[in-house]
Amino acid sequence: MTRAAESMLWPAMDSPDDLADVEAVALADRELPATTYSLLQRAATQWPDRYAVIVLPDAAHWQRPVRRTYLSLLASVDAAAQLLHDNGVRRHDAVALLSPNCDELITATLAAQTAGVAAPVNSGLATEQIVELIGQLGATVLIAAGPELSDEVWATACDVAERSSVTTVFALRPTGADGPPPPLEAPDSVTVAYLADAITPGRRFTGEPPRTDDLAAIFHTGGTTGNPKLAAHTHSNQVTNGWMVTLSSPLDDEAALFAALPLFHVNALVVTLLAPMFRGQSVVWAGPLGYRDLSLYSEFWRVVQHYRIAAMSAVPTVYSVLAHCPLLDADISSLTLCIVGASPLPSAVRASFEKHTGVPLLQGYGLTEATCASARELPGVPHHDSVGQRFPYQQIKAVRTNPDGTRTDLPAGEVGSLAISGPTVFAGYVRGRTAAGYALDGLGTMHDGWVDTGDLGRVDANGFVYLTGRAKDLIIRGGHNIDPAIIEDALLTHPAVTEAAAVGAPDPHSGEVPVAYVTLTDPDSVSGNDLTAWARDRVAEAAASPQSVTIMGALPVTDLGKPYKVALRADATRAVVAGALGGIVDPDKVATTIDNGTVTAVIDLPAGADPAQIEEALSLYTFPWRIEPLS
Repeated sequence: MTRAAESMLWPAMDSPDDLADVEAVALADRELPATTYSLLQRAATQWPDRYAVIVLPDAAHWQRPVRRTYLSLLASVDAAAQLLHDNGVRRHDAVALLSPNCDELITATLAAQTAGVAAPVNSGLATEQIVELIGQLGATVLIAAGPELSDEVWATACDVAERSSVTTVFALRPTGADGPPPPLEAPDSVTVAYLADAITPGRRFTGEPPRTDDLAAIFHTGGTTGNPKLAAHTHSNQVTNGWMVTLSSPLDDEAALFAALPLFHVNALVVTLLAPMFRGQSVVWAGPLGYRDLSLYSEFWRVVQHYRIAAMSAVPTVYSVLAHCPLLDADISSLTLCIVGASPLPSAVRASFEKHTGVPLLQGYGLTEATCASARELPGVPHHDSVGQRFPYQQIKAVRTNPDGTRTDLPAGEVGSLAISGPTVFAGYVRGRTAAGYALDGLGTMHDGWVDTGDLGRVDANGFVYLTGRAKDLIIRGGHNIDPAIIEDALLTHPAVTEAAAVGAPDPHSGEVPVAYVTLTDPDSVSGNDLTAWARDRVAEAAASPQSVTIMGALPVTDLGKPYKVALRADATRAVVAGALGGIVDPDKVATTIDNGTVTAVIDLPAGADPAQIEEALSLYTFPWRIEPLS
């Protein structure tokens, strides 16, 4: 790339005032790579010998990584893409990926986007859900964790293959595995092989290369009905969003990033795999358990020192734990950029982490339907009550839906439902397949090029986004989207349950956890504890099991008779606050208010009580609260 082209690619983006200057140049004139494959080719040409990925086998063996240069990563991706092509994968065909993170999964994901469409699937979903998703995709090739990497996932992969359109399964080995692998046992109707054995090193991809508007990946995301929905991203979506992430980052070309989120999550793919390719940065990938590996935390600061980690991305829970992990004299001066997203950041977590490490936490905001990231705090520009300024070329606004269904754009600073438009808005949800490829539909989330986020908030005149609540029903537990319908459906199978509604209750560790409310044919027929156990046995995901089930005479509804879940969120919030303040404030002194969908806890402080005790008790929660004048 010429020096002039490079200068067009990297305009100054150091302060909020730079946003207008960046957007004064058309995005098309920035000359971004057309596809994720060409992005990798560019990196391999400019930095052939620089390490692209440094993959740790697990936390216990963090000093024995597998390293791949950009040139060797490209060669591996080419060979794997050609293998997929040999097995019938064409431009509009999905390749399902079912595995925890490992060295080979990185190659497989990029190869799937090169030969066809990558479709990562969370192996923690119930087998029935995975079968349903792969059925919607029509995938014939599945790349999955082999028995060494995960016995459980391999068994699931074989079960899924036998019950779906899959005819070929390639197994992945653990990072750094050596010696002969165990033989693969699978149904007779399915062809199985280890990916490493099936690949012919040195082969170049000879299939049809992707184009900018072709689909690159399909991610499942929590929806408001039944099974997860399949959101489709184009190559342009992903490359553009990766560039936006890099543009807003102060890191130089030599920086190393840490990655520990699963590759079935858009953050892992866009923020820690694709975005670093723009600068030729190195990414240190944690082992298969990622941040769920408890032994990682005792070694984390040594890992930062050893690999000179400059940046990381995680959910608030991770930073809460790290704030209490001793530094043990580790030199962490390289760490300058810590991004937090997926759920609101409690002020106490920010304060404790920054005090412990001296490194500022910066919030980000995004959603799968806008590829990944749409806003982020800028280093050195404190807006701690905001999730950051919108990225260039993405527009974010607050809207109000009128009774007749029309939508009104709200002025800067006014709270409404947030919507996003721009080049990162997804192509739509998968509704089926045609001869030309996947049939896509916005399913009611799109309005004249704007995608509804489901979040409530406001946007100021400088493009800074402030979240105030959620308009949609999704429950977000530690960054994991939970569809309340799967909880409600499980409860409705009980013969005594006539209605069910699940909502998120505030939680100091996970942001929120699911709780449920039901009505019964006979209020004495079954207890809330019995129904909690009933749901736990029938909900597909363990994380979605309700923490409690409350029996009500009637569920709240709007004036039009529609379910009114905001009132249930308010009740759940009141119960959590009353519990957290036990011994400080009587439960009857805790109430809630609802303002434009935002639930605020209101505490009536008794005479003589210490407000500091309340602040301490609620410091790890993210919902708004206030203390009423002393009574």
